[in-house]
Amino acid sequence: MSVRAGIVVTGTEVLTGRVQDRNGPFVADRLLELGVELAHITICGDRPADIEAQLRFLAGEGVDLIVTSGGLGPTADDMTVAVVARFCGRELILDAALEAKIAEILTRLMARRATGPGNDADFESVLAANRKQAMIPAGAVVLDPVGTAPGVIVPGDGPGRPTVLVLPGPPRELQPMWRTATETPALQQAIAGRTQYRQDTVRMFGLPESELAETLRDGEHVIDAFDRLEITTCLRRGELEIVTRYEPDAAPVYDRLVELLRERHREEVFSTDGALVDDQVAELLSGRRIATAESCTAGLVAARLTERPGSSAYVIGGAVVYANDAKTELLGVPAELIAAEGAVSEGVAEAMADGALHRFSADTAIAITGIAGPGGGTDAKPVGTVCFCVKVRGGASAIRTMRLPGSRADIRERSTTIAMHLLRRVLTSEE
Repeated sequence: MSVRAGIVVTGTEVLTGRVQDRNGPFVADRLLELGVELAHITICGDRPADIEAQLRFLAGEGVDLIVTSGGLGPTADDMTVAVVARFCGRELILDAALEAKIAEILTRLMARRATGPGNDADFESVLAANRKQAMIPAGAVVLDPVGTAPGVIVPGDGPGRPTVLVLPGPPRELQPMWRTATETPALQQAIAGRTQYRQDTVRMFGLPESELAETLRDGEHVIDAFDRLEITTCLRRGELEIVTRYEPDAAPVYDRLVELLRERHREEVFSTDGALVDDQVAELLSGRRIATAESCTAGLVAARLTERPGSSAYVIGGAVVYANDAKTELLGVPAELIAAEGAVSEGVAEAMADGALHRFSADTAIAITGIAGPGGGTDAKPVGTVCFCVKVRGGASAIRTMRLPGSRADIRERSTTIAMHLLRRVLTSEE
């Protein structure tokens, strides 16, 4: 690749971990989609010297584009634009048109608040505080605010002076502004020498990373021009994600890789078009009515099922039945069954699913009961033992017992992933 970029994420709250960085990964993925090589992602606090040090570092690495996020607000610690202007050797100037635009935005925001004595004075003080947001580096391209903070693009002007794209910190503002920025001539010029790439994703479940690694090593020997594929693997929510980038004319090489993965791991490959299991389950549930019955996951499966817009069309409801009494009273699980087999058992999981079908008049149910820990385990049923049951009224069903590793949070999250995949398999068999 001939075009390289770096990302500077600013914000003391991100640096200290109080706020998770969502901007760095988002911009990184978008750069890769554009065919721009990502050299570095750096995170620094809201100190001018530290921000400028990151800019100097990336410029010294020879990047063609620097993308910053954060520090565009009206408060004293929002100083990214001023630092970028100094770094680029540009004077800060007041953009009158931009100031008027910000004032219009603020007027609408203030109008939503309660009116009362002194409101005009309040508006003037707010406008004065936000006037600094209309100060931009001379010659910069202004990106209209999504919130109240505009972005800017400062074009590069020679060796060691890369183009700098300055974006706001809130992801809800940064993401739409990124799309606008990529359409500007200034940014297109900065990445004009990029290589065009395709990027495809295969998702797998139930396969150890070591087995995937062995398959990919074999691929190097059995697939011609394998080195034309740039493959990244990642374990995410208990699934293996294989992201491959390649130039369009290497598509036959990628197709052979997908064939190899299917040949070796047909049962584990569940998506070759990038679709998530959540997307697949949502499609499979179309026209159905599903209910959940959860003990150790305490509603996490129901929450995951309802993350998708339109889920109210098929998710009827759910029962969180942590205590044995709740299992009996809400879902009709026989107390003698719990006494005989234990709350964490396949029999109880099946009874919970039956109870959910009946109580919610559903045609599909999923039930989970397990020991998430750190206490409560026994020799026969150690921490991490989880029982699952998926039932379709008058149709297919599946019951599984798994022993899952990790912390309490790990076990609960992995249980939701297993539940989604078990549901997908049962619904697929129904079709």
